[in-house]
Amino acid sequence: MNYRIGLDVGGTTLKAGVVDEQYRLLAKAALPTNPGRCAAAMLDDMAAVCKKAAENAGVSLADITAVGAGFPGTCNLETGEMEYANNLGLSHVFACDELKKRLHVPVFMENDANAAAFGEYLAGAGRGAKNFLCLTFGTGVGGGVILDGKLLRGFNFAGGEFGHTVIVADGLPCACGRRGCYEAYASVSALIEQTKAAMEAHPESALWQAANTLDAVNGKTVFDAAETGDETAETVLSAYLRLVGIGVVNFINVFQPDVLAIGGAISDQGETFIAPIRDQVTAERYSKYAQKQCVIRKAALGGDAGIVGAAFLDTLD
Repeated sequence: MNYRIGLDVGGTTLKAGVVDEQYRLLAKAALPTNPGRCAAAMLDDMAAVCKKAAENAGVSLADITAVGAGFPGTCNLETGEMEYANNLGLSHVFACDELKKRLHVPVFMENDANAAAFGEYLAGAGRGAKNFLCLTFGTGVGGGVILDGKLLRGFNFAGGEFGHTVIVADGLPCACGRRGCYEAYASVSALIEQTKAAMEAHPESALWQAANTLDAVNGKTVFDAAETGDETAETVLSAYLRLVGIGVVNFINVFQPDVLAIGGAISDQGETFIAPIRDQVTAERYSKYAQKQCVIRKAALGGDAGIVGAAFLDTLD
């Protein structure tokens, strides 16, 4: 039996898992990322969490055929260099070589959103699809595209930055330096800010019962309040979902995937989140008269998608 390790490098947590040939996740391990440290210290912890995952699975590193790592930034797949990861505070780190020195196993790398999309394609919501698009809504908006069975990367490996397509000209500032980016309106971070603004403007709103303080607001707050029939919450949620849907329609029009999966913790709201987006796509898609239509569904692997996808990076062209 061949085993692989997938490493998901997040801004908060380093997660690793051992995956078998049937894409089954056998065991996991995690360590805090503690971003802002020197590269060597972070790489030491990345190697340590991989070793711990192997230990938890009851296998040795000698049983591991490959390690794949998903990094939150730009990866140069030709050189094995993590060129830039702003939320790690790292740039120009030859992560593949450094991890191979620590683990003595071949190491492959990819952008974390691409790795997660690949995981869903192999073993989750995109299984069986030829063309697949995965969008993940969280602190930002990430995504990946599989076209004709191949991961779309772009010539410089930076393709698929859905969060940094503009949906409002001269709109809200984005961390990337542009204004009006999809991420500035459709991320969970954006929803939290929209919710807080509504709470301050409407002190009578049930949003205050869902979150007693502004600091307690999260991505679930507005959904909880809307369930009570609160008008302010319903207005915030409707406006947010409208903006999310604009991007989804755009991306379907461009790529026409068999399946589009929606992931991130907010997708746990299920059809309350996804159904209005699906309705908007049905009404606005360019392909409305086509016999075949994109299927929109919730991502299936949750927080494990990046681990599963990263584990099989060695199988990509």
